Order: sequence, then C-alpha cells, then structure tokens
Amino acid sequence: MQNSAFDLKEFHWMVEMVQTIDVGLVVLDREHRVQAWNGFMENHSGKGGSQVQNQVMFDLFDEIPKEWLSQKIESVFLLKNRAFTTWEQRPYIFRFKNYRPITGTAEFMYQNMTIIPLMSLTGEVTHVSLIIYDVTDSAVNKLQLKDLNNQLKDLSRIDALTQLFNRGYWEEQFKHEYLRYKRTQANACLIMFDIDHFKRVNDTYGHQAGDKVIQAVSATLKQNLRETDIAGRYGGEEFAVLLVNTDAEKALFFAERLRKGIEALHVYHEEHDICFTISLGVAQTHDEMTDESIWLKESDTALYKAKESGRNKTCTAALPKKPK
Repeated sequence: MQNSAFDLKEFHWMVEMVQTIDVGLVVLDREHRVQAWNGFMENHSGKGGSQVQNQVMFDLFDEIPKEWLSQKIESVFLLKNRAFTTWEQRPYIFRFKNYRPITGTAEFMYQNMTIIPLMSLTGEVTHVSLIIYDVTDSAVNKLQLKDLNNQLKDLSRIDALTQLFNRGYWEEQFKHEYLRYKRTQANACLIMFDIDHFKRVNDTYGHQAGDKVIQAVSATLKQNLRETDIAGRYGGEEFAVLLVNTDAEKALFFAERLRKGIEALHVYHEEHDICFTISLGVAQTHDEMTDESIWLKESDTALYKAKESGRNKTCTAALPKKPK
C-alpha cells in the first residue's frame, strides 16, 4: 500500500513535469489522433486538452504539411527510430505566434521537432510523441548574422558612388562570362563607355558636380539593364557592361538607347545646368578570342575610335571574317 502511494506520488510529479516543461509534447496514435497535449501546446495554440483529445491533429491545424509529416511519422512507426526536423528545413510545424522579447520582430515561433516512438510492453510501437522546441532566439540570431554577412558581401562588391559593381567584382564576372562563352558558344557583348570631357566638368563645376554626373549616368544605365546584364564602374568615369546572350546588333541597339538617354539628361548643381554625353565601344565574342583580355581590348579600341571620330557615338568592333 505504501509503495502504491509512492508510485502515485511519483506519477503525479511526472504529469506535473510534462505539463510545465518549456517544450511542446504531443502524443499521437496510429490514426494521428491526439492522446496527450501538454501545457506548452495549450498556451501557444489556444486549444485546451479537452478540445484536441482524440481529434486528428491535421484536422485541427491546417498549416501542418500533412503528406510530409505523415511520412515522417510513419517511418518512426515502422523503423522504431527517432526522426528529427529543424527550422532550417521547415521554419515551423505549428504556426504559433512569437512572444519572446529578445526576438520580438519574428512573426512566428521557429521550431525544431523530434518524433519519438512509444512502445508497448510487447515492443510494438503504438504511439509517437512529437517534441516541439522553441528555437526562435537562435534561429533569428542566425538569420540576422546571415543577413549581415550578405550585406558585408554586397558592400565588398558594390561601388559606393554608383551602386554598380566595383571593378574587382565586375572583372570576376567578366572572366566567368568569357569561360561560359567558350563552353557554350552563346554570344555575349561587352560595352565599354565613358563620359565625354569629364575632366572639363570637374574643372568647371567642381568634383561634387562630377559625382552627380556619374550618379546620373549610373541611374540611367541601371534603368536600361536586364536582370541578366552585368554592369560595373570600371574607373573614375568609365563603365563596363556585359550583355549576355546578345549579339552585336542587339548590343548596338542597347548602346544607342543608352547614349541618347544620357544625352537628354540635365544635372543641376549650384544653379548650373550641366549637359554631357558618352562614347561607347561594343565588342562581340568570337572564335578567335584566346582569352578575355582580347575581348576587353577590342571593346577599348572601339571606344577609342568613337572618341576619335567626334565623341557622343557608338562604335562596334568588326568581327573577324570567316574563311570561305
């Protein structure tokens, strides 16, 4: 009798512990009906034990991906081994609101889950237990760190004045695009251009005015780019644009549209109305290019020709004649 009283007291402690631990505990039978539902689950779901008892869990919570979780649960029944999921695989199982003060910006509770087989005395798995862990703090901290690293990565490859790629990162992409051409033979075009008489702008109106002109050119360039195009600030007032999957004819159309758009710009600085133009050189990939430096040289030569012939022009590098 004394032992029974002790066992009953011990059982009471266990029930109290299950109800108050800071993790969710759900016990399901083979039909996914809820057989146990602790205080954590009640508090965060707003559903009491009497509401969920013997109810199919997937009927109670529409947000749970039924097919995915059913397969995991079934594997635990069959293999008698635990299964795990993390917030990185799926942010949550139950869409509970986040009430943690440290990570109050998170809309919902990030969760890890362990599925544990519960066996009868005969060794048969008759139920499974879902243990739900609130990992919002660590998840949000990791996401914020990842976001910060991405921002630092962006800063390392973006030119501060123009918000285009800086020369170092652009050159990396230029090499990749050349290698892609050699691998796939898909045409691409390189456009090099700079602002005509830019030194005159700086000398006449000052470097702040020069910066405004560079920013205006950059903004117009970005407005004309496709998502696949790669543009960078190559030097002080010199820019480089990679047009992927583009032949010389289409690149010339792009360049002329850009040239005319910039010719129409007006930059106002200290009551001065500053107008300016650009000159452009276009070069298309071809079989006789043995490395990317030849591609760059051909575009530079075309740019030099545009400047020598009066500026505010686009010149295209001639493609080698194919043998008959």
